[in-house]
Amino acid sequence: MTENHVSGMEASAVSVLKRAVELDHSGRLQESLVCYQEGIQLLIDVLKALKDDSKRGHYREKIKGYMDRAEQIKSHVNQMKEDGKYHEQIKISEDATDYSYEVLFKPYISSALSEIWVEDPYIRHTHQLYNFLRFCEMLLKSCGKVTKIHLLTSQDEQGDNTQQSSALSELRDSLGGHGVTLDVQFSSTIHDREIRFDNGWIIKIGRGLDYFKKPKGRFSIGYCDYDLRHCHETSVDIFHTKHTKTL
Repeated sequence: MTENHVSGMEASAVSVLKRAVELDHSGRLQESLVCYQEGIQLLIDVLKALKDDSKRGHYREKIKGYMDRAEQIKSHVNQMKEDGKYHEQIKISEDATDYSYEVLFKPYISSALSEIWVEDPYIRHTHQLYNFLRFCEMLLKSCGKVTKIHLLTSQDEQGDNTQQSSALSELRDSLGGHGVTLDVQFSSTIHDREIRFDNGWIIKIGRGLDYFKKPKGRFSIGYCDYDLRHCHETSVDIFHTKHTKTL
């Protein structure tokens, strides 16, 4: 392994662990735990490539310190989940970036996840339907064991529902090709927005999945990459429960 490659891994480890510490200090424990775990693995890879004994000793101490903190967080989070007291809030500020669905939901996706419930009254207009499509794509990429997605939304009583029905029907067929069943139900009284995972996580976003701003044009930065898309101000509340209800 070349020295440049090792230096690159070191820089990546420092960046991820710096983010872990920031999230840790701001109380975003589950997110920080994921970053600690990723950063620790990067440091272990660096340690394996090092030949200098003094540097190896330094990295062993660093790894031990981060592992101890990650274990403390894991125990604390597990205890809060056990007690039904886990609550975390993320504030997305106006025009903020780096809040794609991958970034927001990744810390709560595990190999145990197989079924998802989405309650969002606004999955009906073109950009909202694309948002839901991107959310489904994120689930397929992040967890290969998802088998069923439930959507409870509303129909546009002011306009033509043909587009909504056609889009959701096409998405249902496409997901079916990936071994995933899409169950769509409609409600004329739905108001709250909530996403539930059958591994116990519940994510409530003030604006639902529609928290991204419209890009300035089809060839503007952020049109394709949602990490670069500006956001509307909103709050994200995360809870955990042992019993995830079904629709």
